[in-house]
Formats: sequence, C-alpha cells, structure tokens
Amino acid sequence: MPGSGATASAGGARTGAAQDGGGWWRPSAGLSWQWQLTTPVDTSVPADVYDIDADDNPASVVAALHRAGRRVVCYVNAGSWEPYRPDAGKYPKVLLGKALDGWPDERWLDIRRIDLLTPLLAHRLDECRAKGFDGVEPDNVDGYENDTGFPLTAADQLAFDRAVARLAHQRGLAVGLKNDFDQVAALQPDFDYGVDEQCAELRTCPVLSAFVNAGKPVFDAEYAVPTSGFCAQTRRLGISAIRKHPELDAWRQTC
Repeated sequence: MPGSGATASAGGARTGAAQDGGGWWRPSAGLSWQWQLTTPVDTSVPADVYDIDADDNPASVVAALHRAGRRVVCYVNAGSWEPYRPDAGKYPKVLLGKALDGWPDERWLDIRRIDLLTPLLAHRLDECRAKGFDGVEPDNVDGYENDTGFPLTAADQLAFDRAVARLAHQRGLAVGLKNDFDQVAALQPDFDYGVDEQCAELRTCPVLSAFVNAGKPVFDAEYAVPTSGFCAQTRRLGISAIRKHPELDAWRQTC
C-alpha cells in the first residue's frame, strides 16, 4: 500500500516533494517504497518510490515508472567493486581490497583514494542522470566498520560519503545514506533519505529517526523478521519498512 506521502495523480504527477532551489528531488518522510534489483522490474507494484539497478534497467523503464507517478532511485555500488559491472576494468588494482563477507567476487575499495574514485563514480552517476533517475542509492558506504584490507577510519568514511553526496547533488540527484548507522547523526544533513537493511533485526531503527525528525524518509528492508515483528516499531518511528527476499526480486510484504 502507498505510504502517507503524495501518490500518483490521475495525470501521472510524480510522488513526493517537488524539486526546490537545490535542484534535486527532496523526498518527504512517509513515502512507500519497492526495492527490486532483479529484472525485469515489476512496474505494477503500488509504491511511491522504486529502487532499481542502474546498469540493468534502460531509460524506458524509468520513463514507464515516471508515467505511473513513481520516483525512481538507481542502485550504484560506491564502496566496493563488482567484476561484472561494465566499467569494472577501469578500476585500478590499487583500489581493490579484501572480498566482502558472503560475496567472494566483490572487493572492498580504498575509499581514501577519492582522487581515483571520483571520476569513476561521477561516470556512474552521469549515467543515472542520463536515464532519468530521480535519486541514487550508493551501496557499501560503511567500509570502515568492515575488514576491507585497508586501515580505514571513521573520518575516511565521512569524507568519502560526503564526496558521494556532493557528486549526486551536482547532477541533480537525491542521495540516500545506506546502512552507515554509526554516522547517521553526522551525515543526515548531507543526505536526502536513509536506506537500510534489517534495522529491526539488528535493533538499530531508533538511530534512523534523525532522518525522520528532519522530515526525510527512511526506507528499511527486513529479511528474517516477519511483518508482525517490525511493523509496529517502524510505524511508530515513521520508517517505511517492507519485508523482502534476500535476492531482492519483486516480492515484498508491507506493513
């Protein structure tokens, strides 16, 4: 069911707050969402915001969702390297660290090298803009809390995350902070919404209230906890929570 944010009108107007002087979409708290990283995307799901893969979906999918009154966010891997991405060969080997836990083909990046990462990420965000996306979900922006193979600090992470946010805003894209729970308070002013996994399961949902208190949405996905185990809490906190399969196909359960 759509959330409390604005939904599609009969004329196909897109959901959420309109762009203002900042030049990018400013979503409001309470919007409903769908997160699907498989293809083809099921465009019939009644959600205000769709979060879909940047590479796997052409501009026509984004346009179709816009005609249905949806806002569309592109999933972009910012803090780690995936060998199957079209630009994988452009990443210097010096940037590649250890494999992610559970993802043996994926490697953490040395986010201290903003000089090397900026043109690579800028190109990815340029492609999102060219396809008509409204916002971006930069993934793996919490490397400093993981065994990356690099001596990353909290300060390194703050600098990188803010750099990603600037790149998005410079291209007219809203940007979400993904999972970096320990830095939410510091980074909330730089980001337009939060995206997280398993805050109910991990008991970290209250931290995300910093976004809601600023009038910004938080989009949460739970995998193991049934809706009966998280909906009451997420509703109380103003978090837009859904239950998803771990493979992030079209299936979802809403509160």
